[in-house]
Amino acid sequence: MHKVLLLLVFLNLVNIPVIQNDEPVSLYKTGDDPAWAAKNYNDKNWSRVRGDTSDKIFWSRTRLDLRQVEPELTPLGLQIESFGAFEVYWDGVFIGNNGQLPQNGKPETPGSESSYYRVPDSLISPGSHIVALRTSKSLLPHVHRDIGFKMNKYTTLLTKPLVTMSYMNLMAGAFLIAAVYYFFLYLNSRRRPLDILIFATTCLLFFVLLIMEYLKFHVVIPYSQFFIRLEIIGWLTFANALLVPWYFIIQFNFKRGKWLMAALLVTLLLLYGFNYGHYDLTARLYSLAMLIAAIIVVLNGIIQKEKGGFIVLAGLLISGLMHKFIFYDYGLFISFTIIVLSMLYLHSIRTSVIEAEHQQAVLLSSRLQLELLKKNIQPHFLRNTLTSMMDWVEESPREGSRFIQALAAEFDIMNEISEQTLIPITKELELCRQHLSVMGFRKEINYKWEQNGIDETQFIPPAIIHTLLENGITHSEPLPGNIITFKLSYSLSGNHHKYVFETIAKNREVFTSRSGGNGLKYIRARLTESYGQNWVFKSVQTENGWLSTIQITRS
Repeated sequence: MHKVLLLLVFLNLVNIPVIQNDEPVSLYKTGDDPAWAAKNYNDKNWSRVRGDTSDKIFWSRTRLDLRQVEPELTPLGLQIESFGAFEVYWDGVFIGNNGQLPQNGKPETPGSESSYYRVPDSLISPGSHIVALRTSKSLLPHVHRDIGFKMNKYTTLLTKPLVTMSYMNLMAGAFLIAAVYYFFLYLNSRRRPLDILIFATTCLLFFVLLIMEYLKFHVVIPYSQFFIRLEIIGWLTFANALLVPWYFIIQFNFKRGKWLMAALLVTLLLLYGFNYGHYDLTARLYSLAMLIAAIIVVLNGIIQKEKGGFIVLAGLLISGLMHKFIFYDYGLFISFTIIVLSMLYLHSIRTSVIEAEHQQAVLLSSRLQLELLKKNIQPHFLRNTLTSMMDWVEESPREGSRFIQALAAEFDIMNEISEQTLIPITKELELCRQHLSVMGFRKEINYKWEQNGIDETQFIPPAIIHTLLENGITHSEPLPGNIITFKLSYSLSGNHHKYVFETIAKNREVFTSRSGGNGLKYIRARLTESYGQNWVFKSVQTENGWLSTIQITRS
């Protein structure tokens, strides 16, 4: 049985602590006497409270009860978690130091918060042992922390943090890659969606959080700067506690998102104020507040029948359980990882929906484009145009030739732009002028074209101005003098590009509403295809004809 137990210990399947007294008590005394390190020294009058030691040297003595140490655990190591610069004595024998105590007028050289020492094999035996620390704590004399002790195989104490750090570095690298990818995705997106920016920022902050948590294994941090790292970790957790619910608010279309975010921000600030200095507790409470806010949003999303609600809710509940029942250093990161995966799952759903909407917009645009082209070459249009052309050729061959050239030029331009998503505004204006020339010959109406402030470097979806022009021709009657005037104006305000198209004519008495016509559907489909939702299109009747406005927002 004893051999089986040794095998299990060797395989780390059973972890039996070397120190039998789980919470060893440390006794303190201010002063400096080498005799205080001895194992058999009588410390009955020493205090359990360190008190105010200021910049003085003080000693601590702690009794550790050891069990029988198997050969597999030797050489035995001692890990001490304590603030200050100190020398370590095991049963009166010096085994190492952490930092340098003040001497000969030289100030204290602070040690790190955690240090490791090899215990000589000759000093290891079952029973009680005394660990005495000769300590200086002049840089943080007001901070009172209990001394922590751990004992295990010396190489295990040294390598276990490195193994843990390697896994955490892999996780940190994954989040760094995700952050960089989604930042690039955000910067190269025309719409600059806020949810992608929030997700990228969350991944970046989580990467920094992992690095800061395990920075103590990369860099020797003096105990005097120990709390700086904890403060940074706290603020990183604070920021993530705000970003995660904000992301879910966007994804699940939570209508009262501003109120929830304001309440969450106030709650986090209150937690920070009431628990200042209790770093682990504050981080746990931040995470709890974040989970509660996120669950409220997700439950509302489930009620609204949003996609992915049940899976995200399950992820949040699992994250909460992990955070509660697993050791904080691991539970925090496992729970955050589950939350980030839930966010990534929602993003994949959102991406597929956007892609489907884009494909539908492209298909609709193509279909309407074909219908628009068919309208220009349909038998009715061609018959009327050719009939008018014959009359012009018979009456005035020179004008008839101009008629033919204008029609050919319009068809050439239409064929050139039919498969493009965006075309130069100059090409669009040329198409409009050729169409007016053709329709002027056909209807024998004096069409006038005016433009103002046009920026010839701009690009727009093909045939959207042409469509407004064609609608104006179809649904208007000339003013006295047989004149119909079309005016196109362009203006730029910030990142808002505005096109105003005005038809100055007499509106027909029987007028078909333009809200559902194929021409206006084509315009909306083309704008959606090129600019997503970053556009506004209005078309209204006026006393002098018709006024159409297209406003495009570009970053």
